[in-house]
Amino acid sequence: MTKLLIIGGFLGSGKTSVILQLAKYLVGDKPASQSQVIILENEIGSISIDDRTLSNTGCNVETMFSGCVCCTMAGELVMNVHALLSRYSPEWIILETTGMAYPNNVKKTLEESVPEISCSITCLVDAKRWQRMQHVEQLAEFSREQLEGASAVLVNKSDLVTEDILQAVDASIRNYNTDAPIFHVSAVKGIPEQIWNQVFSKEVS
Repeated sequence: MTKLLIIGGFLGSGKTSVILQLAKYLVGDKPASQSQVIILENEIGSISIDDRTLSNTGCNVETMFSGCVCCTMAGELVMNVHALLSRYSPEWIILETTGMAYPNNVKKTLEESVPEISCSITCLVDAKRWQRMQHVEQLAEFSREQLEGASAVLVNKSDLVTEDILQAVDASIRNYNTDAPIFHVSAVKGIPEQIWNQVFSKEVS
């Protein structure tokens, strides 16, 4: 069964940088594994900013344009996933959602429509901006929707804030998701293999 990992998080939280690290972890130093990892981007506009960067991982990169996969493009997402399964028979599909997507809705859509996959969510939180965003009621509610159903939470840019702020961010996250393990990371500096090992011990049963 193909494993599909949904990467959620606000715009600017570092999803592309994290996916670069994740792709390297999954592919490792085995070129034969590259065709087994598909990165599926969801772009709201008509030009992909990240696909050239992501292609440097050696993985196959596919892009969906002009909508959000949790609403206007849900049907297209299902068709794309079916096509990828047929074309590549991948071990992994990594789905990068837009910053305004609801990952849990995407997961439910895929689980109902594509029985050949096992779906899970990793959600990113921007350590620098998180507390400020929680003072805006609409953003705080959106945070709940983003984190709901996540199997793991990565607090990115953790190297740019103090330990006290990190503890406050963790406590705030627990208001939205009480069960998912929380990992402090810096995608720019690199995410250690042992953290990915822990993430996937929770993500994949």
